[in-house]
Amino acid sequence: MQRRAVTVYVALLLVVGAAAGGLVATADSPEVSFEDPAYEGGAGGSFDHAGQTYTVADVTENVEEGGHGSETVTLSGTLEWNETVTESAEWANNSTVTYEEDEWRVVIEGEDPSAFTLQEVLDRQAILENDSAADNQTYMRNGEEHVAVTDEDGETTLVPADEYFPEPEERRIDEGETITYDGHDAAVANVSASAAVLEWETTQTMSAELTPQGQVTLGNTTFVAIFPDSSTVVLSSNLESYEAQQAEIGQFEQRMSGLTRIGWTIGATVLMLIAFAFVPSRY
Repeated sequence: MQRRAVTVYVALLLVVGAAAGGLVATADSPEVSFEDPAYEGGAGGSFDHAGQTYTVADVTENVEEGGHGSETVTLSGTLEWNETVTESAEWANNSTVTYEEDEWRVVIEGEDPSAFTLQEVLDRQAILENDSAADNQTYMRNGEEHVAVTDEDGETTLVPADEYFPEPEERRIDEGETITYDGHDAAVANVSASAAVLEWETTQTMSAELTPQGQVTLGNTTFVAIFPDSSTVVLSSNLESYEAQQAEIGQFEQRMSGLTRIGWTIGATVLMLIAFAFVPSRY
C-alpha cells in the first residue's frame, strides 16, 4: 500500500515537473525591439538628428579566449560626426609670432587699442652672411652697435647697425579684420593693451562608443543601442519603450527561474519518495 501511494505521488509530481520543464524549454525569451528606430543597419550607414549627421563607423564582434577553451563574445560600435568648434590664439604684446612664414614682433600701443602692429623681425645674421663685404658679426663702439664693411680698396668702415640694416616692415591690423593664420581665416576678435586674440572655426571629428544596452547622448537626446546580430546596431530614443521591455524581460526571467526551481524541487522530492517507499515497514 505504501509503495502504491508513493507511485501515485511520484507520477503526479513527474507530470507537474514535466510541464514545468516543457515551459522552460519551449518559452521564447522576449527581446528588445523598436518600431521606427532612429537608425538600424551596419557600418557605413548614417542618420540625421537635430540638423547633425551621424555615421556608424564600425560594428565589431570581439572574441576573448577564456579558460578550458571557452570564448566570450562582446559586440561594440563607434558613432562619428563632424562638429564645428571655435579655436583661438593669443598674441601677447612684445611677443614674437610666426605670420606668413616669417617672424614678427607684436606691438600694441595705448590703454584702449583698436589695432596692433606687426613689426618684422630681421634675420640680421642671415643678412650679414649674404653680404660678402661685411663681417659676419657686429661690433660695439662707444655703446653703439656697428657693422664692419670692407670696400673694394680693402678699407674697412664701421657703419652704425641702424644705418646698415633695412627698416623692418610694419603692418597695422585692426580689430575685426580677418587674416590668414596657420592655414585658417582668423578674425581679430579682440585687442587689449596686453594681447590680441585671434579666433577661427574648424571642423573636428567627434566619436562615441556604442555598447549593447548602452546609452549615448546626441545633442540633448539620449539614445539606447541594441545589437540584433554581430553586424547590425539599432539606435532609438524611445527610452520609455526600452524600459518597459526591460521590465517585461525581467519578469519573464523571474518566471523561468521559478519554474526551474520547481523542477529541481520536484526532482528532489521524487527521489525522497522513492527512497521512502523502500523503507521496510515495521508492521
